[in-house]
Amino acid sequence: MNEKPSTLVELLRKRSLDRPEHQVYTFLFDGEREEIYLTHQGLERQARSIGARLQKMDMTGERVLLLYPPGLDYIAAFFGCLYAGAVAVPAYPPRPNRSLQRIHAIFKDAGAKAALTTARILLRMASFTDGQASDLKRLAWLATDDLGDAAEDWQDVIVEPDALAFLQYTSGSTGKPKGVKLTHRNLLHNAELVRQAMEHTLEDRYVSWLPTFHDMGFMAGILQPLYANISVVLMSPASFLQNPARWLQAVSRYGATTSGGPNFAYDLCARRIRCQ
Repeated sequence: MNEKPSTLVELLRKRSLDRPEHQVYTFLFDGEREEIYLTHQGLERQARSIGARLQKMDMTGERVLLLYPPGLDYIAAFFGCLYAGAVAVPAYPPRPNRSLQRIHAIFKDAGAKAALTTARILLRMASFTDGQASDLKRLAWLATDDLGDAAEDWQDVIVEPDALAFLQYTSGSTGKPKGVKLTHRNLLHNAELVRQAMEHTLEDRYVSWLPTFHDMGFMAGILQPLYANISVVLMSPASFLQNPARWLQAVSRYGATTSGGPNFAYDLCARRIRCQ
C-alpha cells in the first residue's frame, strides 16, 4: 500500500499499518485537561467493529444517520460506516428541548435506514413520543459505545474512489436542510489541497473546537489530521463558547502549529479574554 490511498478506507488502513500507535485524535472532555484519545490502530479496530455490525444489519450501500455529541465516538462511527460500504449522514443529536424537525427532514431526504448513536442518546429517544420521533424509531438503531469488539467479524468490502462516502447537510436555518454528495475522491482531493496550502508535515499539530457535523469542522478537525498524518486536539463548541480562552490555552499547551475558526470566534476572544 505504497501508492496514495484512493479511498478513506484505504487511508485509515494505511495509517494503521504505518503508524499504529500514533495518537491522532485527542478530545478534551472539559475543554482543558481531561482527555481521551484514539490511535490509528485503535480507530481502525473500532471502525472494523462498527462496520461488521452494519454488515450484519445489511446496511452496505444504505444511508446511516450519525447522531452523536462532540467526542471520539462520532469519528469511529463515521469510519465504521465507510468500512461497511454504507453512506454516513451526520446530524445534530436529538435533545428534549429542541425540535426534531431538522433530524426528521434529513432522515426523510437521505432515505436513511439506520442510525448510530450512544447508549445515552438511544435511551433518550425512548422518551420522545411525537409523530416525527415515531418515524425515527422505525430506523434500525445501534449504540456504538456499547458494542464490544467485533473487529474480527468484519468482511472486507470493495469501495471505489467515486463511491458516495457521506451526505453533508446544510443547517436548515433558512429552509429545509439540503444535502451535498461527497465521494471518497472528493474528500481526498480536498484534503490534499489543504495539506499543500498549510504545508503540513509530521511534526505539525492541530487544535479545533469546530463542530464536526459541519463542513469546516469535519475537513479540518477529522479528515486533515488523518490525511496529513498529524495529531489534533479537539474540544466541544460549548467548551469554547463558555470560555474562549480554552482555545488559545490548548494551542499553547499542546504546541499547536495550525488552528482556525470563523470571524466571530476571533471577535469573541478579543471581547472576552483580558490579558493579565
